[in-house]
Amino acid sequence: MTPGSCTTGIHILLETIGIPFEAWIVNIPAGDNLKPEYLALNPKGTIPTLVLEDGTALTEFQSIAFWLARSYPRRKLLPEDPLLAAKAIEAMAFACGHLHGQAFARIFTTDKFALDESQHEAVKARGREMVDRDFAILDAQLAGQDYIAGEFSIGDAAIFYNEFWADRLGIALPPNVKAHYERMRARPVVQAVLAEEGYR
Repeated sequence: MTPGSCTTGIHILLETIGIPFEAWIVNIPAGDNLKPEYLALNPKGTIPTLVLEDGTALTEFQSIAFWLARSYPRRKLLPEDPLLAAKAIEAMAFACGHLHGQAFARIFTTDKFALDESQHEAVKARGREMVDRDFAILDAQLAGQDYIAGEFSIGDAAIFYNEFWADRLGIALPPNVKAHYERMRARPVVQAVLAEEGYR
């Protein structure tokens, strides 16, 4: 995990389940994710990576969140109703794949989208436009409900880390998304996770 990254969402899910686990900090700016011992677990060099008791390593937020939800069904991280479960997975995929992977990525890792530094500001501006558009989509989906699939789910953990980034960058959230973010921040588990990761 890397504090304040997408792994914060997985950290929230682990703490919600309440199982014992050990966390390893991966310092991406220092290149920890490219060291041989890490690449042996996750050849992609990405975060998060969840190593199971038998040594199996799961990578990608969606895969890990799904495994946690299915492995610990009593925590109800994925609704039993197929349609609501699909909505949770849809939101998770959108938050991880587009809002994070396309929109925020243009802001945080601009050089991956344009090698020419003269294009960096335009790339960041496009990323900001995409962030606003994606939050507007989520805002409509959150209308009239506390969480994306009715009750807290893996989808909300994925949305939350993106909301957290917006908050840290001073990006205004639309009303339903802002209410969701505040609701998530009020959860004791989320408060504990942010404190553990060094945020007050």
